[in-house]
Amino acid sequence: MSGQSETESAGKLYIVATPIGNLGDVTLRTLEILKSVDLIAAEDTRRTRKLLNHFEIPTRTISYHSHNEHRKTAELLEQVAGGLKLALVSDAGMPCIADPGFLLVREAVKYGIEPEIIPGVSALTFAIAASGMPSDRFTFYGFLPVKPGKKQKLLEEIKNNAHTAVVFESPYRISKTLLAISEVIGADTAVAVVREATKLHEEVLRGGASELYETHCERNWKGEFVLVIAPQVNAPSQTDAPEN
Repeated sequence: MSGQSETESAGKLYIVATPIGNLGDVTLRTLEILKSVDLIAAEDTRRTRKLLNHFEIPTRTISYHSHNEHRKTAELLEQVAGGLKLALVSDAGMPCIADPGFLLVREAVKYGIEPEIIPGVSALTFAIAASGMPSDRFTFYGFLPVKPGKKQKLLEEIKNNAHTAVVFESPYRISKTLLAISEVIGADTAVAVVREATKLHEEVLRGGASELYETHCERNWKGEFVLVIAPQVNAPSQTDAPEN
């Protein structure tokens, strides 16, 4: 008969936030979990290994990303059910927010496994706080579509949304996106461009979409970006909807 109790031998799934740039933002709880688990499922094991090496954490890692999550999820959950202590991390920030994790959490709940969430810094919440725009209600749209037609359609949706909008964008498309915001939503639409949050070259640019485009259209943008778009005052509000 094993000397371990059922509680001690039970597996556990942790969803763990990691720094988005400045390693000083890591929490004590995150470090404790990453040291104590049996395995870390990482979006990019090379990137996660740099974090682990910095804090001298030898825990084994495996890859878990958008291209293999459907294949690996069931296997990982079976191991957790069998006693494995597993931590899921993305390349930076909070898993599940425009990063892998949703599928694992959903299937874990179906499996009867309650994930433990280890919160931390997020590019989304950083950008909202830095933007200076209303934050009581906002809509997060993830990464903007690459194809111009789909991007325009989404920007038209944002135009008709009375909430602050937040999007992720590639550095290669920042200028084109600012121009598209100016053309679709309006030249004077207030935008905050948040670049390299918490990192050495952190920068927040605020202004009208057209103004930002004209000032920076020739710039060779580098880094990771979040765009925050001001709510449209003429957009229909849910509170303005007629009563039945």
